[in-house]
Amino acid sequence: MTFIKTVPESEATGDVAAFYAADREALGYVRNLTAAFSIAPEVLAAWQQLNGAIKARMDARRYELATLAAARQIRSSYCALAHGSVLLDEFVDEDGLQAIMADHHRGGLDPVDVAVMDLAEKVAADATSVGEDDFARLRKHGITDSEIFDVVAAAAARCFFSKTLDGLGVQPDAQYGEQLGGDVLAALTVGRKVASE
Repeated sequence: MTFIKTVPESEATGDVAAFYAADREALGYVRNLTAAFSIAPEVLAAWQQLNGAIKARMDARRYELATLAAARQIRSSYCALAHGSVLLDEFVDEDGLQAIMADHHRGGLDPVDVAVMDLAEKVAADATSVGEDDFARLRKHGITDSEIFDVVAAAAARCFFSKTLDGLGVQPDAQYGEQLGGDVLAALTVGRKVASE
């Protein structure tokens, strides 16, 4: 599950116990990511506040597409699975999601969505490669500077969270393997394999 020793659910107290309880109530299990942050619950709380602030500024679908692009670029299976699952539940069908994962330029997206994913991917790959032309392309589609900021922030924030999880050896939850079809699971598994239990 992870390369570090985490706090077992039976021994959790304070904020850690609260995070575990929130997972149990919402999902029926404690996520591997929550366990990984059990030795630094204040960091998890700060992450939730930052990510919540970014997400609250954005259209939900755009946030998920930008986040998925960044996760795919940095090979974060955990985040690709999590945000791909949201897209699947709320915005696209299985074929559409697989097409987006294979090549978002040919995934049936509107040009503005493609431009958003391109920028998020570029930020995740090498933020110094972002240029004025990237912004001009989005502005051409009616995206404001405030909205461009949000895409950049979503991608940059994803880098922090995804790289923390992968750097700690955190595997995506086994439940993804149970909930997603084989082809979708394979498309979203871009890095670490899903936990077996």
